[in-house]
Amino acid sequence: MEFQNLIEKRRSVRKYVERNTVTKDEILSMIKAAQEAPSWKNSQTGRYYCIMDEKNVEQFRRECLPEMNAGKCENAVLLVSTFVHNRAGFQKDGTADNEIGNGWGCYDLGLQNENLILKAEELGYGTLIMGIRDADKIREFCSVPETETVVGVIAVGVPGEEPGRPKRKDTEEIVKFL
Repeated sequence: MEFQNLIEKRRSVRKYVERNTVTKDEILSMIKAAQEAPSWKNSQTGRYYCIMDEKNVEQFRRECLPEMNAGKCENAVLLVSTFVHNRAGFQKDGTADNEIGNGWGCYDLGLQNENLILKAEELGYGTLIMGIRDADKIREFCSVPETETVVGVIAVGVPGEEPGRPKRKDTEEIVKFL
């Protein structure tokens, strides 16, 4: 698929078909694509926790997501994305390189997640990135160490809908040449 078509076709999917067919190998392929994203000083701090077993997915949805998001990811596998804090944007002695500090971990993870969802689209899957979640419950459910920051949950599955493309701002509205 041509890249421009891929990025224009990708949409946030909030309905997935039953009997999800996403395989472990496909998830690994998506994560490998995520790993190709740039990161601060090549720190590669992004981490993924993959919930694929149907019973675990159901329990996770019930315990770790608010009702509004739990309903949007039924029949999908779920990937929890985290980053190792105090590494991206920091010197080896622990001092921040600039005022953003751990914000670079989030930034780098966002770049990774974009690669992941584009790879999912290329493989024929829909995705939804959810930031409204219970980080403490997720930490417990997935055994996420205290050294990592829980950022989001990504639903991946066979789309049960074809969302339309929302209108985008004119490029001239968001750019300034100096």
